[in-house]
Amino acid sequence: MGWNDWIRTVEVEPSLYAADFSRLGEQIDVLLRAGVRIFHFDVGDGHFVKPITMGPIVLQSISQLIHDGGAHVDCHLMTEFPEKHFAAIKEAGGDSVTVHYEACDDLPSVVRAARANELQVGVAFKPETSAAYAAHAALSSGVDLVLVMSIEPGYSGQEFMPEALDRIRTVRSIVPRKVAIQVDGGIGPDNIRTAYDAGATLLVAGTSIFAREDLPRAYRRLVELLA
Repeated sequence: MGWNDWIRTVEVEPSLYAADFSRLGEQIDVLLRAGVRIFHFDVGDGHFVKPITMGPIVLQSISQLIHDGGAHVDCHLMTEFPEKHFAAIKEAGGDSVTVHYEACDDLPSVVRAARANELQVGVAFKPETSAAYAAHAALSSGVDLVLVMSIEPGYSGQEFMPEALDRIRTVRSIVPRKVAIQVDGGIGPDNIRTAYDAGATLLVAGTSIFAREDLPRAYRRLVELLA
């Protein structure tokens, strides 16, 4: 099982970084019942990005709930030396890890390390990084997905960068269809369809879901815009 089995043509991924942590399990359960198949889990180390976000302890507390609901956990590692965290992420119940192109001196070896831990693996790149360079590196390393950041990585709630659309198109022109393209940052009702039309099939949505009072309604609205 992997990304090609998890994606039903296109998926909206709620980003747990934007959740209410006092109600995390409750909000996950509500979204599972609304039909969510993949949750996005951001890990920030305070070095590669300024914030220290969630880690394996939080992941361990929610992964069983997510798996019991038939869904998967997609872990975005905004960290230096991401391979150091793979074993802990796997043990805590992560299903996939996405590492940053800028954090990996030897991306193929990092990809091999993820696979040795039986994890799906993707590569992300920052807005200032060449989309073509990142896409070719991803292709030669044999990743399962490419994450196009549409904000500066680190903080939830930032506005979508429209120039990300060209980066999505560039990546789509380079990598084969079996490699999923994900977009993360500022995704909401005003731009989700445009991002999908540019070539993204995994749309990460944080505040556009969790900042709403009715989470299932917010999620379903985004899904309907992709129909």
